[in-house]
Amino acid sequence: HRYEEAEQCRARLEQLKMHEESRRREDLRKQQLKERLSVEQAHMQELQEFNEMWDRKAAEFKAHADNLQGTLAERHKREHQAYLDKLRRETEPRTPRWSKDLLNLRKIQETLAKMKKYAEAEKTKLQADRVEAQEHAQWKEKREGRIAALEEQFLHKQQLEMGGLMKRINGGRAEQKQARKAELERLLQRYHNVKTQMETQQRIIQQRVEKYPIVAS
Repeated sequence: HRYEEAEQCRARLEQLKMHEESRRREDLRKQQLKERLSVEQAHMQELQEFNEMWDRKAAEFKAHADNLQGTLAERHKREHQAYLDKLRRETEPRTPRWSKDLLNLRKIQETLAKMKKYAEAEKTKLQADRVEAQEHAQWKEKREGRIAALEEQFLHKQQLEMGGLMKRINGGRAEQKQARKAELERLLQRYHNVKTQMETQQRIIQQRVEKYPIVAS
């Protein structure tokens, strides 16, 4: 009878020990899961802050670049208009240089009018007007051609300046992208290291718990 009681007592202790052991393992499992979640959440938080910071930097860069482009385009527009006005005022010859033939015709026209030969004077005037119109058209075409060539040179210089600015902007944007990529790689590597270290530590603790269960007193 006494042995029976002792056996029951031993079985109960064994049961308690097993129950305690499984509770201990469950606690450890929960604790380790909590640790893993904590590392995961910290990483997600860091990643979110990282993206927000770099998105802000990219937006600031874009705003600055747009401002530079806008300012230069506005200045180019003003300078182009001023240069065009200057060309219109100053490009030589500013007025047509009439040929000797035309000047002679005008003299003849005046002389005939003074001599009261109005019909002949009118005829000479029409002839002179035709020559003048032709010479004026030639002068205008030549002058406009010169103005157009000078304007094209000026616009080409402006295009080069805008091109230089765009190149600097694109270079800056590429640099920023590269810096973001490198920083992200570092962040992910740090997370990987922390995670690996934690998993290793957790495995060691798990193995210790497996190896050294609670012994019955």
